[in-house]
Amino acid sequence: MRDILTELSNWQHSRTRFAVASIVRTWQSAPRGTGASMAVSETGAVVGSLSGGCVEGAVYAVAEEVLATGQPQLIRYGVSDDEAFETGLTCGGTLEVFVRPGPDPTSVDLNTLHTDHVHVAPTALVTCVSGDYAGTHFLLGPGGFSGSFGDRRVDDMVSAAAHALLNRAADGVVECGRNGAMCGDQVFLVQSFAPHPRMIVFGAIDFARAVTEIGKFLGYHVTICDARSTFTTAARFPDADEVVVSWPHRYLQQTSTDERTVICVLTHDEKFDIPVLRMALRLPVAYVGAMGSRRTHRKRLTALRECGLTETELEALHSPIGLDLGAHTPEETAVSVAAEIIAEARGGSGARLRRSRGAIHPAANWAQRATRPAVAPLVR
Repeated sequence: MRDILTELSNWQHSRTRFAVASIVRTWQSAPRGTGASMAVSETGAVVGSLSGGCVEGAVYAVAEEVLATGQPQLIRYGVSDDEAFETGLTCGGTLEVFVRPGPDPTSVDLNTLHTDHVHVAPTALVTCVSGDYAGTHFLLGPGGFSGSFGDRRVDDMVSAAAHALLNRAADGVVECGRNGAMCGDQVFLVQSFAPHPRMIVFGAIDFARAVTEIGKFLGYHVTICDARSTFTTAARFPDADEVVVSWPHRYLQQTSTDERTVICVLTHDEKFDIPVLRMALRLPVAYVGAMGSRRTHRKRLTALRECGLTETELEALHSPIGLDLGAHTPEETAVSVAAEIIAEARGGSGARLRRSRGAIHPAANWAQRATRPAVAPLVR
């Protein structure tokens, strides 16, 4: 929906009524994914697309009905093999689409959802598409949930799951039972409005290349930074969004970070490590990790204490970086680093699930963590 947000905001500001159709779920080879939207104004103008042409005509007609009645509709469309071929697909698919009136500015001001690349307070638009509150919109932002779906357990479950999607700037669907169970007859569409969280990797080494690759897979906007121009090139780090030649602490001082930012220090060199860690450990970020042996870690702690860092600040340092997976290669090490980042974000123990007890995805823990600042993502 981000691609049509400007037009929707303009319609809302001019008090032009409109209906928004959003993909809730897809099966097989549907052209676009969950969250993709098109909108129809009361004047007949159309913005956005759902299928590259397969179902837009039918959705347009439903949008006119919704504008006339004010009642939302949840509909399912099958895309035939012939239609799918015409739009460049290999086989037919199915789309579930929710069409609802555009939100009243007194309930949701779409201008608040605009984002920029550098800094933004991530916000999610949560819409109930099935159940007693179908068509109801609420916002989830830094201050929490803006309203209620009538049941505190449902609110907690939806808020926590929406936070997980918002943390990785992703759209998705949450199913919830009336007692707050993780599945049920109530369905909520979560549409995120946030830039991707940042991963900043210091040190242009082979391990950094693997961490950069897995960082992209997890949904981060990845920056690689090193003062050595010979090694810090786009050719060596093709998956990085940014390749910066600069002293690490100088770059960190001038760039923007937030509570979702992950910092990985992989340089193995005190003249780089200590200045950037001294700064990073005093920033409100999600994760700071540093590579090195246990001997290196002990020396690093001594140097950081001499720089004035407190024991509380040092406690936030994940060093040696990663979980104990027995990793040796850069790729294996990157997996161990990613695993620790995920565990830190979600409150996981890192233990084998077959040896643990209790729910794999405990809703209570999600709800509790949802009140904290947004942290690292899971997968994109």
